[in-house]
Amino acid sequence: MRICKLPWSKGTIIKMLSAPIVALVCLLLYVFCVRSVVDRSVVFTISRGDSVTGVANRLIKNGLIDSVQTFKMVIRAKGGTVQAGHYDIHRGASVWRIADMLANGKVAQTTILIPEGLTIKQIKNKLSQDKGLTGAVDCKAGDNRAVCNLKDGQIFPDTYTVARGTPRLAVLELARKKMKSVEEKWTKTNLWPKPLKNWNEVITLASIVQKETPLIREMPVVASVYLNRLNKGMRLQADPTVVYALTNKLGDMQGAPLLRNHLKIDSPYNTYKNKGLPPAPIANVGLAAIGAVLNPAETNYLFFVADGRGGHRFATDYETHKKNHNDWRKIKKIKNKN
Repeated sequence: MRICKLPWSKGTIIKMLSAPIVALVCLLLYVFCVRSVVDRSVVFTISRGDSVTGVANRLIKNGLIDSVQTFKMVIRAKGGTVQAGHYDIHRGASVWRIADMLANGKVAQTTILIPEGLTIKQIKNKLSQDKGLTGAVDCKAGDNRAVCNLKDGQIFPDTYTVARGTPRLAVLELARKKMKSVEEKWTKTNLWPKPLKNWNEVITLASIVQKETPLIREMPVVASVYLNRLNKGMRLQADPTVVYALTNKLGDMQGAPLLRNHLKIDSPYNTYKNKGLPPAPIANVGLAAIGAVLNPAETNYLFFVADGRGGHRFATDYETHKKNHNDWRKIKKIKNKN
């Protein structure tokens, strides 16, 4: 029997069969992974319990996809569910990219900076103004009592990256836990410079150092001044402690000057009237200030005053300190004129 001979070679037949498959694959890649109807960047929110169909319908309504079935097909390929949260959907995002974010919980994030030297009141004010967070900073019944009873010195200043929509109290809890881990690390050594006796005293002095100077290189020297005064039974005479008392623990004079009469305020935090450390920290401190107290410079300094350049001049005796203070007054007078 004669076999019919095809007019095409085997290689040509394979190419002819492959071409439609390649074309189909390219079409699918375009539809799912490239094509986009998103013409603007938006934040899309999924609440706990939202169904895939409900989410797909909202995406359609908001002009973020153009096919419910296509979206649901991709979601099925990625596990079949969507995760609650806030999502950044950027202009040009494909249905595959959108579904991948929603199925895997790749929520939008926000970065929270808690600077060193702020008080609890200042930190709460800062978190209240952050639009990337939710909820109140003040507690209600049933909230975490450890966060509700926060005191200065119990928060670790740092940069925290959290999901957008994170409760403000949850951010405070993160910062509290981080400071707790720092405390646990150092308290294991139980090595405090004299005359300090415990962690509260370390953090209390560190908070004063933190408020006195922004210069990390100066912190061990400032710490040495206060430790020297404590060991000699001298009053610390630290202005930031008076500010803390005057402002009802806010720690900010809000532009008002600190006057000589303010130094007479009746408060356990007034280190001009009371010997020793104040009863508790006056701010929240970073590792540099803590390290400065635990490893102070070896000096005989008992006094310091601003030098007009962001740092301080140090002195071992009162006469030199008076001269340094007079120099600072002259510098300040010139600055005020300018």
